[in-house]
Amino acid sequence: MSKRTLPRLLQTPAVILLLIWMLVPLSMTLYFSFIRYVLNNLRRPEWTTPSFSNWRGFGNYEYVLYKAKDFWFAVNNSLFIVCSIIILTVILGLAIAMLVNRTFPGRGIVRVLLISPFFVMPAVNAVLWINMILDPVLGLNGIAVVGINELIAGLRDFPVLGAFFSLWPELTPISFRATQTSAYAVIIMVTWQWTPFAVLIFMTSLQSEDEQQKEAAILDGAGAWSQFRNLTLPHLARPISIVVMIQAILHLSLYAEIEIVSRGNGNKNLPYLIGEFTTNNIGAASAAGIFAVILANIVAIFLLRMVGKSLMD
Repeated sequence: MSKRTLPRLLQTPAVILLLIWMLVPLSMTLYFSFIRYVLNNLRRPEWTTPSFSNWRGFGNYEYVLYKAKDFWFAVNNSLFIVCSIIILTVILGLAIAMLVNRTFPGRGIVRVLLISPFFVMPAVNAVLWINMILDPVLGLNGIAVVGINELIAGLRDFPVLGAFFSLWPELTPISFRATQTSAYAVIIMVTWQWTPFAVLIFMTSLQSEDEQQKEAAILDGAGAWSQFRNLTLPHLARPISIVVMIQAILHLSLYAEIEIVSRGNGNKNLPYLIGEFTTNNIGAASAAGIFAVILANIVAIFLLRMVGKSLMD
């Protein structure tokens, strides 16, 4: 037995298990997407079982694309939420990682505190944010707006500044459960939770940055921004690509945050729409699931190439 044969034999059970774990659900989803499979249909009880005799072809895909009223809204909303989260987490992660990479007293404690939000469960994170922070009455959002209004009201009594502050309108707290703003609530809470992940990746990469190049750049008169743009950012190209890829795939499957914040009222994404389909129409849910898989791969490939070209050239 050659040296390569034994390792491959030892890896075979894990590879087979992984293939089964991936291919069986995908194959079942593909099969269900081509048949009529409706859980509750009194007129056509034969549709309530996943039988090959209920073959529908591309009918489920046509229904999802052209007749399901929320499909394209869910696609646009998914892309908006995912892209916003990725942009914010990368920018904030870079900024925080650069600050924490410096030497200062208590740096170890600060690092632990920065990473801790990443270990909060998504549902708990959403409940805390929407009730304790973003709530317009009992949350910090409402308390802060009331405090600002009271401060402005007090400043109106001043002899000189009073005329200026009398022009200020009274502020009203934003209701993040509303149709127009619930997506922003999801972006805020997921960004808060996933920024520590980006910080951890970037901090680890910054530890291996070539200090001799930075010293040479300083001797040549390069400023802080020039060092960051020409040395640090290219060095972080691969870590940024990893953060983008992982978050693009994972955030396309957001569900708990949307359910807790708005229950899909004007803030649906593809997983939430699939969840609505699965209450009855499994065929349409499977077709939408295939679209979600395709969209996740397209987004990941596009973002990786875009980030790679802009940073590695």
